[in-house]
Amino acid sequence: MNVKLEKETGSRTDVGRAYLRPLITSHLTAIYTITDAITILAALYVSTLLAGTGPHDDTITLAYSTGTLLFVLIASRHGLYRSWRVTPVLSELRQVVSSWGITSAFLSLGALMGGYTQDLADMPALALWLVLAPVALSLQRIVVRHAFRAVRMAGRNYRVAAVVGNTASAAQVVDTINRSSWMGLRLLGVFDDRLTPREEQGVSGRPLGTFEELLAAAHRSEVDVIYLALPLRAVERIRSQMMQLMDTTASVYLVPDFLEFGLMESQIAYLGDIPTLTVSESPFNGVEGWTKQVSDVLLAFVILLLIALPMLVIAIGIKLTSPGPVIFRQRRYGLNGKPIEVWKFRSMSVAEDGQNTFRQATRNDARVTPFGAFLRRTSLDELPQFINVLQGSMSIVGPRPHPVALNESFRSLIPGYMLRHKVKPGITGWAQINGWRGETDTLEKMAKRIEFDIEYVRRWSLFFDLKIIFLTVFRVLKDRHAY
Repeated sequence: MNVKLEKETGSRTDVGRAYLRPLITSHLTAIYTITDAITILAALYVSTLLAGTGPHDDTITLAYSTGTLLFVLIASRHGLYRSWRVTPVLSELRQVVSSWGITSAFLSLGALMGGYTQDLADMPALALWLVLAPVALSLQRIVVRHAFRAVRMAGRNYRVAAVVGNTASAAQVVDTINRSSWMGLRLLGVFDDRLTPREEQGVSGRPLGTFEELLAAAHRSEVDVIYLALPLRAVERIRSQMMQLMDTTASVYLVPDFLEFGLMESQIAYLGDIPTLTVSESPFNGVEGWTKQVSDVLLAFVILLLIALPMLVIAIGIKLTSPGPVIFRQRRYGLNGKPIEVWKFRSMSVAEDGQNTFRQATRNDARVTPFGAFLRRTSLDELPQFINVLQGSMSIVGPRPHPVALNESFRSLIPGYMLRHKVKPGITGWAQINGWRGETDTLEKMAKRIEFDIEYVRRWSLFFDLKIIFLTVFRVLKDRHAY
């Protein structure tokens, strides 16, 4: 990575004082609080217009006042009134919706305890308001984000950032700051006590100065944000530098060397009050798990209604063209590595269970029947797996389930292989729409498929599932790797 780190002409004091200071956090809090209250009021006004209810009804006024106060308190508790400049917008929107959801729950409980349930039942405007408000609040946050982004890209409202340590993590921090002008961070430079260039480890070029020089600049309030990107083994040095930086007004962040352990997608979790770092975990805990389960069942039920007649035609076609059962059942690994039975339309003249031995289908495989070749090429042989989804053993989207014998042959050869089993296997998946489908006759091909499977586990969201389903229609059904 080529980033200029040499010392510039002129004193660092002059450079630091030339930077425009960011808006004071309290001002941002006031702005967000006022705009949230106005947005909630606007959503209520639109709701009354749509429902034909007078906007000055006492019950509506009480609901607005109580709801706004509750939302501000809950949003403050969720950190919505802090700076979100370096955080993805989806994270902020999730907190907005979550805060309003809790607000709605408290309002409903208050109405029940206060005897307002009949009033609420007679006012559809309030029910409409509970739905429109989070949408309006989310749109407002997006607009504010874009306004601040435009200001920062114009060279205003930015913060001066510095990086300590010339490491691979430091290189990523530098690259992210330089590529993301919308964050409003201006890089002062990389500081390291070893001033010799170390291109093989991190940022190329000579560090701007030593830690002592950065500390002096921080004492002069010339630096707003400092990222400590030292190796995890340098515990004593990290502790010492953190203690010294606590005597300044700069915001200090520790950048753990996740690259060393391959933990780039890890998150902070808590064991009681003890913070921990997730190494491997299912994304479907709590609400996410229910969301995934409900969406799977509803979609599978609707799809089965639509494909019932085509499935009947396929079943008749299999019976008329080759001897044997219509449905082929095979043992494969499911959630948490537990064996499940996966259903497919039979497309071969044999029905290997795949538990002890398994031979993948190859091009022009003699075991594939003529009608079966058509089914495999169009992925119609997978349709019975929607029944597996209703049974709860599979999802519509997830890593494709492998036969037990194939699993056992690769799990010890590919690091992290079993992480794909932290979720239910799917009818379609992220690896399949990226072209890693069909025969995996080499270790490299299987490793690439597993790479995309693990990426799916770490990136999962409902929108990601919908994207994969949409792309499946255009990519997988036209894929020629299936035979």
